[in-house]
Amino acid sequence: MEAIQGSTPEEVERACGVSITAARKMVAAVHQRFVDDLTGHMPKNTRRVEADAIRARYRVGVLRVVAREASAIDPFVKYVLECEDGARIEAVRIPLEKPNRFVVCVSSQVGCAIGCTFCATGRLGLTRNLEPWEIVEQVRIVRRDLPEGGRVHGVVFQGMGEPLANVERVIRAITVLHDPCGQSIEQRNITVCTVGVPSGIRRLMASGIRVRLGLSISSARREVRRSLVPVEKSNPLSEVLDAAVEFVKQNGDAPMFAVTPLAGVNTHDADAEALAEIVRDFRARTGVSPRLSLVPYNSIGAGDPFERASDEEYDGFHKRLAAIGVPVVRRYSGGSDVSAACGQLVARVAG
Repeated sequence: MEAIQGSTPEEVERACGVSITAARKMVAAVHQRFVDDLTGHMPKNTRRVEADAIRARYRVGVLRVVAREASAIDPFVKYVLECEDGARIEAVRIPLEKPNRFVVCVSSQVGCAIGCTFCATGRLGLTRNLEPWEIVEQVRIVRRDLPEGGRVHGVVFQGMGEPLANVERVIRAITVLHDPCGQSIEQRNITVCTVGVPSGIRRLMASGIRVRLGLSISSARREVRRSLVPVEKSNPLSEVLDAAVEFVKQNGDAPMFAVTPLAGVNTHDADAEALAEIVRDFRARTGVSPRLSLVPYNSIGAGDPFERASDEEYDGFHKRLAAIGVPVVRRYSGGSDVSAACGQLVARVAG
């Protein structure tokens, strides 16, 4: 049986031969009222034959909460979730500045094959892609756990895995997340982050969904980026940016460029100047200025070859970027006391 969290009402209607009204009521019951078992559920004013047809094909899939760690220093909460096959993934509740508004950071794969040298998930390797319902269920779990009056404002695909290496399932998950009977989240409040998969960016663009694009730059100097992000060898940053230009020309929203300053690695004047060059070029080609964020590094644990840039080093890099005309913001990196680095809590819980 299929997990209903991965289907829109229109898909349920076609698959079961029921009215769209019955399909909407059953889907909404799961997403909006947190119904966990369709067996005994009968939506009001729904014909029994239609409810039975839906129940014969669909079930409510389960991700089990293995660990939930709430930060003592900020409102971040990190979850380890166990899939039905025993695989484990992470999701994070991220607070926004407006009280009781949150973003959910979701995983798209079990592990990751990209192998970025500063990423804990990269150490795990890739086990498999997540199904659409497993992505959506992460949001449903976090939403269910919100404080009274809390609301999920957006979703960011920046958890375990490379979203654009699982692009078809990610697109399907976004469709359900956006659906009024699903999680009812505006597409423009959904950000898909990638280390750089040009074919995936173009597929996302072709789907017509209106999400924001995030690019993990690491360094705009090719030799440095190649040492941090092995996929640079097959997917050079120049090709990634070409695809991003096409994407932004179609949807018009400013992309997010992210750099994690690593002590002595990617914070030199040459790194700042290379970043300025790609930002200027992007703006000239699209008329849109990327939003450049500096993300403080969270150590990935024992044997970590990198260190967070010191405040002095960080500030110097920030000032250099500003001096050469690159608008840049420091993104708050919370949850440092709950194994904030992606993949770190899964690894720690596994021992």
